[in-house]
Amino acid sequence: MFSFIKGNLAEIYEDSLIVEAGGIGYQVQVPLSVLPQVSVGEEVTLYTCLQIRDDAVSLYGFLSRDDQSLFRLLIGVSGIGPKGALGILSVISPDDLRFAVLADDAKTIARAPGVGIKTARKVILELKDKLKLEDAFELKQAHAEAQTVSAHEDPRGEAVQALTALGYSASEAMKAVRKIKNTDEMTTEEILKAALKTMALF
Repeated sequence: MFSFIKGNLAEIYEDSLIVEAGGIGYQVQVPLSVLPQVSVGEEVTLYTCLQIRDDAVSLYGFLSRDDQSLFRLLIGVSGIGPKGALGILSVISPDDLRFAVLADDAKTIARAPGVGIKTARKVILELKDKLKLEDAFELKQAHAEAQTVSAHEDPRGEAVQALTALGYSASEAMKAVRKIKNTDEMTTEEILKAALKTMALF
C-alpha cells in the first residue's frame, strides 16, 4: 500500500519516528541503526512496509530500498516476525547479513536480540536460495563507494560508532548523541566529546 513516506521528521522515539506528511503524523518503526542518522526538523524519506494484523496496523520504515527488501525477506522466514526482522537489521548491516547467510554464519545472525542459533540457522536455510553471491559483492562495493563519498556528512553516526567501540551499548550511545543540539554544525570529534560529557552525567 505504501512504498515510501517523505516528510518532516517531527519526533524521535526509542524505536520509531513520527514523520509529518500531508498534515498527518505517521508513526514508523525503524531499526535502531536509523536513529543516529536523522534529526528532528529535517526532511526524511523512509521506504516502508505496512503490516496488518487482527490486533494492530504497523508501519515499518528504512532509509534504503536495500533494507526494505531484506526486511521483507526476513519476515517471510517462519518464526521471524517484524520485531525479529527489525532486531536483525538493527545490529547487522544488509551487506553483512547477505554474506552471513551465504557463508552459513549462524553466529553472526544470532547476535541480534531474541535470535538464537536455531532461528539463525532457519534464516540461512530459507534465504540462501534467494540470495546470490555475485549480487552481494556488487551491492557491497556500491555501498562502500557511497560511504566514501558521504562519510563526512554523517558525523553523528561516526560518533555513535566511536562510543560503541569504547564499550558503550548502541542504545546508550544513541541517547547521548541525540541529546546534543546543533550536531549539523559539529565535527565527529566535537560530537564525541560532547556525548562523553553527557554520559558522565547519566
